[in-house]
Amino acid sequence: MAENREFFYRRLHSLLGVIPIGIFLIQHLVVNHFAVYGEESFNKAAMFMHDLPFRILLETFIIFLPILFHAILGVYIVFVARNNTSRYGFFRNWMFYLQRITGVITLIFIVWHVWETRVQIGLGNVELDYSLMETILANPFMFWFYLIGVVSTTFHFANGLWSFLVTWGITVSPRSQKIATYATLIVFIGVTYIGVRALIKFAYGI
Repeated sequence: MAENREFFYRRLHSLLGVIPIGIFLIQHLVVNHFAVYGEESFNKAAMFMHDLPFRILLETFIIFLPILFHAILGVYIVFVARNNTSRYGFFRNWMFYLQRITGVITLIFIVWHVWETRVQIGLGNVELDYSLMETILANPFMFWFYLIGVVSTTFHFANGLWSFLVTWGITVSPRSQKIATYATLIVFIGVTYIGVRALIKFAYGI
């Protein structure tokens, strides 16, 4: 009974990492990428998302609760997982290990980012606009913190997408898993570019 429950939780953990968390990640990075086209473009995109109907309900049940469940179970997996990179140093074992490391980094990054932005906006301490991120990323330490956080998050998503395809029986054969490896690598590069490009624009205006 306990094994069946853990199996269910792990599959749910995998699913939530892609739907809805992965979809939200891409949407969030795309909105940020509007900064590349100028301050006005970013402000319009950000306010459009902010003014969505039932935003609080959407944030609670589509974003925060799934992330909370995914994070709690993810931390549990980190502590119980057996990493054999020193004994079995093949590619997928290293990806398994890096998935756990980036999961921890991503959790720290998300908590801090939410505190600096969503919570501060809710408290009325800052405004939701271009200057918010511009001010945060003007600090070189924060720029590198965000850079590491974004890359860690996009890797965790892309590599988790590969695991999702295997876990849910979509890629069963070695050939399909190899194709998925290249496909998720492209996803990682593409999504990372979108996120990092916005950070550079906010920080350096280029």
